[in-house]
Amino acid sequence: MHFFTNYLAQFDVEAILMALVSKLLSLVLLAIVFYILKKMVPLSIRKMFLSPLRGSTQDIGRQKTLVRLLESGLNYVLYFLLLYSVLTILGLPVSSLLAGAGIAGVAIGMGAQGFLSDLVNGFFILLERQFDVGEVVGLTNGVIKIKGTIVSVGIRTTQVRDADGTLHFIPNRNILVVSNQSRGDIRVQIDLPLSLTADLAKVEEVIEAINQKEASSWSAIKGVKIIGPQTLENGQFVYRVQFFVVNGQQSSIYQRFYTLYQEALLSAGIDLTNQ
Repeated sequence: MHFFTNYLAQFDVEAILMALVSKLLSLVLLAIVFYILKKMVPLSIRKMFLSPLRGSTQDIGRQKTLVRLLESGLNYVLYFLLLYSVLTILGLPVSSLLAGAGIAGVAIGMGAQGFLSDLVNGFFILLERQFDVGEVVGLTNGVIKIKGTIVSVGIRTTQVRDADGTLHFIPNRNILVVSNQSRGDIRVQIDLPLSLTADLAKVEEVIEAINQKEASSWSAIKGVKIIGPQTLENGQFVYRVQFFVVNGQQSSIYQRFYTLYQEALLSAGIDLTNQ
């Protein structure tokens, strides 16, 4: 006990406690400031950048893409500053650690090169405007194919939500081929199954009458083309009609005109079976 008493007497316990309390208060204050900045960054970006863009010729998807990108970049900066500040408060030699060859080697080994590749590829994706938030795209990397709606575009990753609701986080360096399905008119193809003995002239007459009556009432329809009888790879005999429509309207137009064709053909006594 005498040994431990003499050993502890060498330290200024009061000064140590004051230093610990000071560091703890500094960390708490830093956490509060960081929390406030994290909340203020998205609001500030939307107020400073999104409002002026509303009056420009850029579409909503492009505006959301720019906002998400700015938020992503500033979040990286905030986390870096937080880490730097914590190390500084704790009294660690931050500059020496950053300059150390050991730390640099570990950073490279843990993916710094991949991170830089993500940044470079993400920069060119944004520069060339390959896709924007809200657009439907297909992303391909060899045998890996992902199709869905762009949710977010960041400086390192792109987020895509597919048809079943799964959210995919894709490193930008892994995006090799982009198939954007949200720009320009989209083709809608309707294949009506027919009997091999169907009266094709009558089928064309019925379909043409439907097109003349209904197509003009749809502003989303840019063109209609009757392809005619076709045989599919599985041997099925069909009568094909193609529409070119405004992107986003393909599902509703397909359902509406398929129903109209089916009802009109059945009313005309045309068998919609493949026998």
